[in-house]
Amino acid sequence: MVNIAILITTVIIILTVISMTLFIISITHISTILTTSPSSACCPPWSSACGRSTVTGKIFGGQPSAAERWPWLASVVVRRKHICGASLISNSWLLSAGSCVQRSEITADYRIWLGYTELGNPTNFSKQLKIDGFFTPDEYNKAHPLASDVSLLHLEDPVEFNSHIQPICLPENSTVVPINSVCWIYGWGKLTQTDSLPAPFVLQEAQVRLTEKSYCRNQYMPPIGLPADQMLSFREDNICAHDPSVEKSMCAGDAGGPLSCYLNGAWYAVGVTSWSGDCQSPVSPTVFASTTYHARWIKEGQNWVKPSPTPRPTKDPNKKKTRPPPKTTKPIRDAGAVYRPRVFLVLLSSATLLLLILLQSQ
Repeated sequence: MVNIAILITTVIIILTVISMTLFIISITHISTILTTSPSSACCPPWSSACGRSTVTGKIFGGQPSAAERWPWLASVVVRRKHICGASLISNSWLLSAGSCVQRSEITADYRIWLGYTELGNPTNFSKQLKIDGFFTPDEYNKAHPLASDVSLLHLEDPVEFNSHIQPICLPENSTVVPINSVCWIYGWGKLTQTDSLPAPFVLQEAQVRLTEKSYCRNQYMPPIGLPADQMLSFREDNICAHDPSVEKSMCAGDAGGPLSCYLNGAWYAVGVTSWSGDCQSPVSPTVFASTTYHARWIKEGQNWVKPSPTPRPTKDPNKKKTRPPPKTTKPIRDAGAVYRPRVFLVLLSSATLLLLILLQSQ
């Protein structure tokens, strides 16, 4: 009997261990399925970092760009027409050129197109958003043409990030980008000085190298006799990029887009496309507003808070509605005047007169 009891106890223990093992395995399997489900496996935590692109690897002389390669690039549209590029730097702010917000002082005239590769072919990721404010530095266009050529645009509603819409990183004012760094420019501008980008308006990209400032300064020296403050020239708040071995530069419609350089594992907008010489052969260096130079203004500008709208006067639900007095052309009697009786002529019938005589005779 003792041996049977021991055998039964052993069997129970073995079955319990097997059951617990199977339970643990099943829980682990379910957890694995949940953590690798399509909703989480396909979608990285987009809001946790900037400068991410799922693609590794027309600006004049450029080439068509792959979808998702530059997910921070936006088209600035005024009255249904693309005029400039811009870079998404947060879920509410975009960075562009100061010259890109000179078409109109009315924010309602602007639209921001995000998540596009072909402007003529929107996808499920494409969004057209409104802005409720835009700003340029006080120095914009003051000391010389296109001085401090940067601007900030604030979205009316924050945008949600996805694989096609991402923010790009911005450098600090202490960031140093080595000369000859390989960077990229891209946009929907003209292909040449005379040739526009044809439909469906595919995003164009080109690789360039960061160039010595002295080289660019010499390339854009003002003519002798012309005051320096009356002509475009390379200044201290500018950087430039060029690749003399290939014909690549910015063209009309590319202003406002970023000069993107890959630094420390992420893409940074180290410049804002500002101006260049004619986009025809031989090409000239493209000049950018340095985001390092303007880092403080860009950071402080994002502290702007949209003013609350002036509240409309609310109606008191308990207040009784009173009708206005009826309109009349007759004069209204003065409430303080004394009413004076008038004498009336009364015509009495014969019966009435006879009754009064009889009453008096009694």
